[in-house]
Amino acid sequence: MNELFGTLSDGTAVHRWTLERAGVRVRVLTYGGIVQSVEVPDRDGVVANVVLGFEEAAGYPAHPGPYYGALVGRYANRIAKGRFTLDGWSYALPVNSGANCLHGGERGFDERLWDAEPVAHGVRLSRVSPHGEEGFPGRLEVSATYTLDEDGALRIAYEAVTDAPTVVNLTNHSYFNLSGAGSGSAAGHELRLAASRFTPVDADLIPTGVESVAGTRFDFREPRTAGPGYDHNFVLDKGLTAGPVEVAELYDPASGRVLTVATTEPGLQLYTGDHLLAPYAPNDGIALETQHFPDSPNHPEFPSTVLRPGEVYRSETVYGFSTRQ
Repeated sequence: MNELFGTLSDGTAVHRWTLERAGVRVRVLTYGGIVQSVEVPDRDGVVANVVLGFEEAAGYPAHPGPYYGALVGRYANRIAKGRFTLDGWSYALPVNSGANCLHGGERGFDERLWDAEPVAHGVRLSRVSPHGEEGFPGRLEVSATYTLDEDGALRIAYEAVTDAPTVVNLTNHSYFNLSGAGSGSAAGHELRLAASRFTPVDADLIPTGVESVAGTRFDFREPRTAGPGYDHNFVLDKGLTAGPVEVAELYDPASGRVLTVATTEPGLQLYTGDHLLAPYAPNDGIALETQHFPDSPNHPEFPSTVLRPGEVYRSETVYGFSTRQ
């Protein structure tokens, strides 16, 4: 179902698409590619929305910093000092988070309006990011297709092509609270990650290398509570894969709800929402951002985020929902 959700301050209309299947209801906005809500039952069959968001369109541009539910790009996460070099050419990006470029710059994909068309069990959003947008080279044709599988899992498939060498790293920035959005802290959720390594960071949250999680607070190979105090990229054991592989499980003992995350991506950013502000509070939601690594354009030892003409960027992540007694 497609309906008018509201208008932005300049009068631009924002539409909302509702996807329903197998007892799961997901709502996606044409503004920012935002996942506005994901409604799933708990162990007793009580349905609640488990992602943080707003009931009105104006709530999103009024609270842009946390990137609630947004499609993030052209480059998710941080690029140090807003600079990188590609094929001998240097590029300067907006610095919008301390000394760094974060989530695509001052006006990334999360603040853009996307075209929408129906597909089986979902919606396909698309737009063209022109050459030079937020400093990134190349005209990028990009799409994100949101569908519900027959078991109610939310699948997001990204594709992009470019007419000039560029860098691309896309993700969804939903904050999950499996007790229900607005129910309070999610710090008691239990998290498991299939990641034996992570990328430690400096004071500006830029990776300094790769280290083992063994013997550290970053070891989630066995389930344990997920916060607060995390805004770090985990190196997934499976690496970059052609199809989605399960890499994470989040469990809420209070409601019995379980979230699983499967992805093609080689990394996952765990952010425990330490800096969320009103109308939410710190740690009210947990973001599990499937991605390539932060600052990869400046780390040739990391999996490459370079996209060239004639190539197709593809990334896919699946969010599964179930319950446990």
